Amino acid sequence: MKNLRYLLLLLLSLGLLLAACGEDPTPTPRPTDDGESDADPTAEIVEVQVTVVVTATPAPIEATPTPAANEEPPVDVADLPGPPAEISNDEGGPVGITGAVEYTNPFFNVGVAAPVVILEDQTGFVDRDEEYLFPVESQALGQITSDFYTSPFSYSIALPIAPKGGVRDVDNDGEEDIGVQVFAVAYWNNVFGDPFLEERDLGGGGWSTAYASTIISDDPDLEREIVGGTFLVYAQDDRQGFPSGFGDDGLLFTEDDPIVTLPQGYTIVNMDSDPFVFDRSRNPVIDLIEPEGAALVDYSDLSYTEAFDALVDQLANEYAFTEYKGIDWEALRDEFRPRFEEADASGDELEYRRALRDFAWQIPDGHISGPFIGEDFQAAAIGGVGMAIRELTDGRILINFLLDGGPAAEAGMVLGAEVLAMNGQAMGDYLDNTVSYFAPYSTPHSQRLDQLLFATRFPIGTEVEVTFQNPAGAEQTVTLTATSELDSYNFWLEDETRDGFELPLEYEFLADQGVGYVQIFSFFDNDLLTIQLWERMIQTMNDNSVSTIIIDMRKNGGGRGFLADQMAAYFFNEPLVTGNTGFYDEERGEFYTNPEYEDTFFLPSEDFRYNGEVIVLVGPDCASACEFFSYNLTLQDRGTIIGMYPTAGLGGSVDDVAMPGDETFRFTQGRAVDPDGNIHIEGIGVVPEIVVPLTEETLFSEGDPVLEAAFAFINGEAPAVSDGDSLVLGDEVTAVLDPNSATRYTVNLSAGSTVGLILESSSDQLFVLSVYDETGELLAITDPDTLVGFSEIPVSSDLILILEVTTEDGSGGEYTLTIADQS
Repeated sequence: MKNLRYLLLLLLSLGLLLAACGEDPTPTPRPTDDGESDADPTAEIVEVQVTVVVTATPAPIEATPTPAANEEPPVDVADLPGPPAEISNDEGGPVGITGAVEYTNPFFNVGVAAPVVILEDQTGFVDRDEEYLFPVESQALGQITSDFYTSPFSYSIALPIAPKGGVRDVDNDGEEDIGVQVFAVAYWNNVFGDPFLEERDLGGGGWSTAYASTIISDDPDLEREIVGGTFLVYAQDDRQGFPSGFGDDGLLFTEDDPIVTLPQGYTIVNMDSDPFVFDRSRNPVIDLIEPEGAALVDYSDLSYTEAFDALVDQLANEYAFTEYKGIDWEALRDEFRPRFEEADASGDELEYRRALRDFAWQIPDGHISGPFIGEDFQAAAIGGVGMAIRELTDGRILINFLLDGGPAAEAGMVLGAEVLAMNGQAMGDYLDNTVSYFAPYSTPHSQRLDQLLFATRFPIGTEVEVTFQNPAGAEQTVTLTATSELDSYNFWLEDETRDGFELPLEYEFLADQGVGYVQIFSFFDNDLLTIQLWERMIQTMNDNSVSTIIIDMRKNGGGRGFLADQMAAYFFNEPLVTGNTGFYDEERGEFYTNPEYEDTFFLPSEDFRYNGEVIVLVGPDCASACEFFSYNLTLQDRGTIIGMYPTAGLGGSVDDVAMPGDETFRFTQGRAVDPDGNIHIEGIGVVPEIVVPLTEETLFSEGDPVLEAAFAFINGEAPAVSDGDSLVLGDEVTAVLDPNSATRYTVNLSAGSTVGLILESSSDQLFVLSVYDETGELLAITDPDTLVGFSEIPVSSDLILILEVTTEDGSGGEYTLTIADQS
């Protein structure tokens, strides 16, 4: 205790002496880079000897302070990269940021389950590196503090004491300096992996061009260049330079930038002024910016005619397939404008909506949509005659549903009856003139299927003349009266609709076949849940060594193309370009497809890749993003496509326009192309490699003929041989070959003729024509890679040949066989 009192006395004496000399006895330690003090609270106390001299009249003492060993010398302004930045609101620098995100784009929040607002490292922009990935440690995650699904939503970010972004020297003084960290505030959608953003979330990397604190140029010569908005910059010390303007070249972080010196810590840089404004507010507000190109185009405050004219002007520039489909926008304007003028004059909103709907129907694109007028649809579809019809591959139209006690059944029709005519028109002509209320369409097969539905729908009380022929019966004509019945309508749709209780995708193991079976219902659902289910499916199939997966896409109406692309990537082992998309560029005045922005697979980890066999089932209800997923599986022959029909043929991205009367008009804005630059989906669809024909057998099958065809393909079952027609010189037959099957024709030839045996197909299937004599001996067989038949065969005597048509891989498909007279 005595020693402690002695030590305290000595320290007190030292403090009095230093006070007399003008020194602070407890100097403040200098903060280090990580926010910690240089002072060591555990330092050992050492013994100090002090001599104190006291006089009656102490003389003034002039002290010359000596800097502590750990203090930096005073800054010489001449040594700085530029003059000190003029600071507004100097409150020591930000410690947190708040702001709002206002959005009008109708697709902004669809499917989003894990939205994030982050400090976005701008090293990619500084380096102009469009593949830069934000380091995980740089991603300071904010909080969304209001309802994300209601615009605007608010956010807050607590700033880290020492951020961990990329450090870049941007003062262009030719010297190596510590540099600064540059951040923007940006919104992202986190779909893959952990709570931080990875390559797939970032679309390959770079920097934000939308919904960020920065503004991107719309000048083609300044593509992706930041030309305004707000940065948050962190300087480790007070000797780092930063641009105070864009310089004469209008670009940031280039040699002509004027430079100022930033204070240590965080500084907000507002680039919307010249020179830039540097702000050190403690709690700044930074709102994120929806770019003009992403915002909803709104004509809702215009008159009906003005809005129509503005819409046509926009479509004439921005619709993706004007030339491809041969659309004359001015002719459509001339045709429909009087109806909009009449609606304006009379104030008739219903007539305006009908005019807008009918205009939409004139554009042959399944992505186009205008008003759905419920009362018109109900009047046209609520009445029926108690039957549904389907068109077989061979062109016959059969009744495949009869309502017990309905008008058709009461008139004597039976299942399987062939319908020959309605209201005096042959069925082909009648169907061609049938209006579908689900219009418009990108492909004829999709339109035809819906015309078959509406061909038997009428206003209640309508009299309908039907000519039909029951199996093994005679042709009959009857008059039916439409009644209020929806059974036949619902029967048609029951295979195409879902019950609403599905997850985005569902899967199971089909033990009797030894294959995995997956149904993907949407790419427009909760995308985080979709990926979690997808990865669990892949992992489960791998863990159980499932060798084949069947992916059923027949009830998938589309969604986000990027999500569809990245889900397909789980079946590949190398990054792959899948195509590109062109958009109208206002500055260029034309559509432009940027070769640097190709659609690309970003691979998942190897644990989530599937290397087994893949079968994809498609149909006409597989549309848009569903089609891109299916197409992706054709690349590198990764999967086999099986179906009765091609997909819907909707090949582009869409945009919405707000119209008067709370209506929305949707159109195709993005022109999707394959890796070679060809339009590959729009108006075509994904065509099955194995075509399952619609025959009487498959039409009335209690099973699923398409799925059964997949099983047959997987099992490599031997082709089933069926007998075709007997043919003679000059005959031609067009037919569809079932998967894993062969068709044999008997050909009778007369002496003295010269014959050609020609097998042709418009599809990519490799057909094989085998020629046998009547004893079954093989005489010749075509090479599917080089030959489609045999020409100029002389017939010296009467001859019977057996011709067998099959495909090399058992895929089936449509073909034409001609017994050509080449005499």
